[in-house]
Amino acid sequence: MKEFIKGIPVIGSLAQKIYHAWFKRPKPFPGSKEYWIQRYQSGDDSGAGSYKQLAQFKAEVLNTFVKENNVNTVIEFGCGDGNQLKLADYPSYIGFDVSPKAVSICKNKFAGDSHKTFRLMDDFRQERAQLALSLDVVYHLTEDDVFDAYMTTLFDSAERFVIIYSSDSEYNEEKQAAHIKHRKFSQWITENRPQFQLTRHIPNRYPLTADGKEGSFADFYVYTSLDA
Repeated sequence: MKEFIKGIPVIGSLAQKIYHAWFKRPKPFPGSKEYWIQRYQSGDDSGAGSYKQLAQFKAEVLNTFVKENNVNTVIEFGCGDGNQLKLADYPSYIGFDVSPKAVSICKNKFAGDSHKTFRLMDDFRQERAQLALSLDVVYHLTEDDVFDAYMTTLFDSAERFVIIYSSDSEYNEEKQAAHIKHRKFSQWITENRPQFQLTRHIPNRYPLTADGKEGSFADFYVYTSLDA
């Protein structure tokens, strides 16, 4: 078809433009869940935030917190490809993700570690842990109902602490990536889980650079249950 169009003078030129505009136009965003399912299935990874200096920074903060607060159980919603987890030192851990491929990768990566378990979000059965983690996830929840359900699950799963690593702002640029939506999640917590109070804010050691090519817009936010 394409070669035939090229062979038609003048009309062929116009037809080629129509062909490219129609058949090669950007695909519509499939939604946050399907985006990550497709991303891992295609062989892509969890993103820059789980690698190199950002991964080291996150691991340093989390491992120190777990040790200093005698945390024995950790649950994470959005375990991804497990690269961040390779640097973690948690006594007991269960990780959930929407992507079957990501869960499979993690199971293979940590096959010899009996202290770590991985499951699909569809298989979540109200498990709880002393610390619930959300790392580089909140700003990827583009749908309001998905965001609300995720936050509800995250806080209902925490016995003592919730740690969120994310932006905390409603500022969204017109041309930003379709799979990103910044949210003022702290407002949701104030309105829906007031028994959890922000006890620490840890700014990123590597904030996002002006050109957006290095660093991260995410900080650490530590919430503590007043009921614990």
